Amino acid sequence: MTDYKATLNLPSTAFPMKAGLPQREPEILQRWNSIDLYRKLRQIGEGRPKFVLHDGPPYANGNIHIGHAVNKVIKDMIVRSRTLAGFDAPYVPGWDCHGLPIEHKVETTFGKNQPADLTRERCRAYAAEQIEGQKADFIRLGVLGDWDNPYKTMDFANEAGEIRALAKMVEGGFVFKGLKPVNWCFDCGSALAEAEVEYQDKKSDAIDVAFAVEDADKLAAAFGVANLSKPTSIVIWTTTPWTIPANQALNVHPDFIYALVDTGDRLLVLAEELVESSLQRYGLEGQIIARCEGKALELIRFRHPFYERFSPVYLAEYVETGAGTGIVHSSPAYGEDDFRTCKHYGMENDDILSPVQSHGVYVPDLPFFGGQFIWKANPVIVEKLREVGALLKHEAIQHSYMHCWRHKTPLIYRATAQWFVGMDKVA
Repeated sequence: MTDYKATLNLPSTAFPMKAGLPQREPEILQRWNSIDLYRKLRQIGEGRPKFVLHDGPPYANGNIHIGHAVNKVIKDMIVRSRTLAGFDAPYVPGWDCHGLPIEHKVETTFGKNQPADLTRERCRAYAAEQIEGQKADFIRLGVLGDWDNPYKTMDFANEAGEIRALAKMVEGGFVFKGLKPVNWCFDCGSALAEAEVEYQDKKSDAIDVAFAVEDADKLAAAFGVANLSKPTSIVIWTTTPWTIPANQALNVHPDFIYALVDTGDRLLVLAEELVESSLQRYGLEGQIIARCEGKALELIRFRHPFYERFSPVYLAEYVETGAGTGIVHSSPAYGEDDFRTCKHYGMENDDILSPVQSHGVYVPDLPFFGGQFIWKANPVIVEKLREVGALLKHEAIQHSYMHCWRHKTPLIYRATAQWFVGMDKVA
């Protein structure tokens, strides 16, 4: 019989047929450690062009997960490939030891309202413990690096360097204090990054609210009628009644057609496209008596439903007609689009009303609702609108709403004074 195996030009290798990775991987890692592979590579690379991977560090909090693994393994592949390409490619791993995840864990373990120095001490101890656990797992993944000398943001030398760098930015005029709406968690007591926001269903109060006209002559002229023969209001729709006390403007789309609708007792301003659905929602019948483009309504003033102040119409292209009335009520302290539009029309930071405190309670001197938690104030505000005759419709809806990933509680947008670094300033 012919030995066909002898006719094949097969490679000769010491690799076993069976991988046996659970047994072999620890052996490989142990060998790398015994020969100090990382140091050998540094010696071999001495004098070569440098390739430095600036690694965004993980939080020193919790066990590593698949995201950590993918991140570290890909970076390890890049560093190794650069080494094989003829570079000296060191890798210094590191950890971010500051921030809410660590503070939150310490708070849940030891409780809130600890002395500041004790909180810092416990955060530092917790971060150090987490680093050791994560380090062992990263090494187990086979990632080569200077694991004996990682960088940590909590090292005193690094903290001192950060302060010096900040001082230079301040001296250069790059640092300024500004106002910006951010995702805010009442339980965290601070702003949240986009990555810390998740969405869950939430039951909310949806309301249609009438704002009575102040500049009646201007509104009549915009619609091309001689006068307004009846009490007239523009109508907004919102799912956040708690923002009504902070209303400072009304937004319409410059290119939408808006209708002046006679409903019998009064005239209503609505987006023409939404007249039928809005009247059906209010249980009213009406007839369109005039039309105009949104841009004709610019700067016409309407009265706040229960406060002695005016809400001018500002043009905004983010207004949609998917639901509601085609008119958006604007509280610049509690919405990104609202904030940008009001600033565009010249509103100063000091003019922006922000009555909700960091723990979600209205400031004590807010008329009618001072000292109330905003979620509990929602029905009270609805009743106030009903009392003053401004409420056209109230119903509960279920919709997707942003929540804190830690506390699983609803968030709000809240304008807070913060320090910023101006990246558009030329040094």
